[in-house]
Amino acid sequence: MSKNYFLNKPDWVKIRIPQKYRNIKNTENIINHYRVNTICQAANCPNIISCFSYGVATFLILGNLCTRNCRFCNVKHGLPNTPDDSEPSRLAKAIYQMKLKHVVLTSVNRDDLHDGGASHFVKCINTIKKYNNNINIEILVPDFRNCVKIALNLFQESLPDIFSHNIESVPRLYSFIKPGFKYINSLKLLRLFKIKYPNVPIKSSIIVGLGETLEEIINTMYDLYNNGVSLLTIGQYLQPTNKHLSVKRFFSKKEFSFLKKEALIIGFSYVASGPLIRSSYRADLQSCGVSID
Repeated sequence: MSKNYFLNKPDWVKIRIPQKYRNIKNTENIINHYRVNTICQAANCPNIISCFSYGVATFLILGNLCTRNCRFCNVKHGLPNTPDDSEPSRLAKAIYQMKLKHVVLTSVNRDDLHDGGASHFVKCINTIKKYNNNINIEILVPDFRNCVKIALNLFQESLPDIFSHNIESVPRLYSFIKPGFKYINSLKLLRLFKIKYPNVPIKSSIIVGLGETLEEIINTMYDLYNNGVSLLTIGQYLQPTNKHLSVKRFFSKKEFSFLKKEALIIGFSYVASGPLIRSSYRADLQSCGVSID
């Protein structure tokens, strides 16, 4: 067992249960009724109680088994099933019942599919828009390893309102933390999407506490900005189980504030930086420029 698994969290990292959480059961009932997956549950997100209490969730499409095995992520890995053709419809109905005006779709990595799952993203976007008027759709995608051009061409059929791909970490730690990923490939995906669809805002996220330095984080922020990213979130890594990477250190509130100021100086139009910040946490507020940190 990793000795850091029971590392005491500072007060500013501890999860606060909201006073009003009557919507949690209702949110769970809708998710269960329509048999849709959420990254909130699959990744053991620390904000799940907060988000469910507000009646929001980040949906996980293309199954709940990932073809990769990142050392920080709690999503299960293995051989996924064939994409479910009924998922877009079930998802759209769940979103309609939840009365969402902004929704985030993410997926497991699907290296087994020739397009990395991009066509399924497009089907979900189209179906959601048919059921839900005036909805903003944000997608958080994998790196589409070996099929970036195929994937990006497919999105011209139905563009999201926000395109996201999380860089997660700095170049020095990248291949260790994210086996199967390459830092330059993630930057390439962001850059090519921006070139092809310049009017769609691009978001990315960095998690801290895995051994990176402040200088490395700032350099990564420059890389993101120079490759088309305008929206940035920065959050503290929290070890989901004793089988995952341990926390090297907890960043202070002052450091999160410093990183936010640096990111704004670099030129990002929106930055959320705090211990429990995640790329899709209260994305509805993020999309409106509302501070959540």
